[in-house]
Amino acid sequence: MCATSGRPRSPASGGSTRSGPGVSRRALLGATAVGLAGAWQSALARPAAARPGAAKAAAERAGSYRAEYHFTVPDQWKNDPQRPLWIDGEYHYYYLYNADYLTGGTAAGTAWRLATSTDLVSFTDRGIAVPKDTTPNGDVWSGSAVVDTDDTAGFGAGAVIALATMSPDDGANAQAQYLYYSTDNGRTFTNHGTDPVLPNPGVRDFRDPKVLRDQERGRWVMALAENDKVGFYHSPDLKRWTYVSGFIRGGIGVFECPDLFRIRAQDGTWKWVLGVSVNGKSSGLPPTYAYWTGSFDGTSFTADAEDPEWLDHGWDWYAAVTFEKRDEDGRVDPSARYAIGWLNHWDYANTTPTIDHDGFNGTDSIVRVVTLKRTPAGTYHLASEPVAALDAYVSRTVHLGDLEVEGNRLLDYEGTAYEFSTEITWDQLSGAGVQLRRSGDGSRHVDAGIYGDYSFVNRAQAENPDTSGTWQESHAPFDAATRRVRLRILVDRTSVEMFVDDGRYTHSHATFPDLADTGLALFTLGGKAVFTNTVIREFTV
Repeated sequence: MCATSGRPRSPASGGSTRSGPGVSRRALLGATAVGLAGAWQSALARPAAARPGAAKAAAERAGSYRAEYHFTVPDQWKNDPQRPLWIDGEYHYYYLYNADYLTGGTAAGTAWRLATSTDLVSFTDRGIAVPKDTTPNGDVWSGSAVVDTDDTAGFGAGAVIALATMSPDDGANAQAQYLYYSTDNGRTFTNHGTDPVLPNPGVRDFRDPKVLRDQERGRWVMALAENDKVGFYHSPDLKRWTYVSGFIRGGIGVFECPDLFRIRAQDGTWKWVLGVSVNGKSSGLPPTYAYWTGSFDGTSFTADAEDPEWLDHGWDWYAAVTFEKRDEDGRVDPSARYAIGWLNHWDYANTTPTIDHDGFNGTDSIVRVVTLKRTPAGTYHLASEPVAALDAYVSRTVHLGDLEVEGNRLLDYEGTAYEFSTEITWDQLSGAGVQLRRSGDGSRHVDAGIYGDYSFVNRAQAENPDTSGTWQESHAPFDAATRRVRLRILVDRTSVEMFVDDGRYTHSHATFPDLADTGLALFTLGGKAVFTNTVIREFTV
């Protein structure tokens, strides 16, 4: 869930009830496997000879599960990202933060904490920006901030205005939208009274305002999550809002954290994109970011197709936001967006080793560059790749070249945080990929690759947050007739993110391999393949 920001919520409202950090121990997965994991585990679980330095390297890393190059909260708890803003040459990244998590659990509520960055890889913590519990309305949930360049709200030209959901009594119809403003470039915010600028009309789910400027028509537009609908609202001044239309799609879950933006495709076509975070598990769909391409006339959105696409097919890319991609001079790139998501999910939000080892719970995906591409059939889809600035933080590169594999091949490499990239080609086989964070005896690993007509990530053979054993292998479509696939996989201490064929499909997963599990192996099933231009890169941030 998004706006509920760490408060327990009943399953009827689309979320799940949760307990506090007392249950936040490492998930100990048994032998349960999903899909093909059992097949290649038995094929590859052969003891590996100990390599010099392995024990020393593992011992040096044993003290921390904190990610090496992904954004993590300094302490306590984080969940939903809030859309970053470009202010004075820096991205201002707000996120939901609970300073009382370790003592009060998720029910203690959230504020907005701020981090700034010039490159979206290295961040500087700036502390609390929008405080909680300073009004009778309590804590602050998800929403969005804008720079009011023309002083439409009356707080001064360039004031930063944040609209966020709050729920004073946490009742069934209590969610409403409130305004905070900042006159110091978004560093600190003050509440605009205690009354909502958009009261609840009498519905249960009414949250996560996403606001954008309609410069052509001289007004503000809000997209709001309302159960299985995105409601659209207009305002002249960010204080008075009028409902104008709704986009409804039932059957895929409760909508949260809506997103709306315009982007130019690689062929020059302009499209509007409407996105929502939604837990699609009950429908056999990803629990991440669903989106539709289409048109928006300032009042209503018309989708190109009835069913959505998914920007991530894994289990842990939730509450994601996209935001403007700017160059060093601040100019907006109309053909790309940045995106960032919470690397967790409410089904098991408190289950992570970082609480016990490091005193925090909250990791984000790598920032991604999102572009719009046209398919041969004439439809459009989003593709994503890691932010290019990550290249500046490469501390070591290992070139493994072209590797022929039939069955399995253990590589002479060990690590807990790195990027693995390769292009796999074959004449005939049923599956191929890589075993990440492999234990010395081969019994534990995270598998990623392709099989038949799908790409996959399978975390069943490593410790991970899903103690039910149900959500272990994610799938995305793959055309096996091409006999070729490009994989780029970001591995960090508690996560795996796989980008398939230049980001056409992605899989993001939280997974908790033992810090001593540092091995890496390649595998094929039912044939031989060549892993071309295989490269490993490590990062220091």
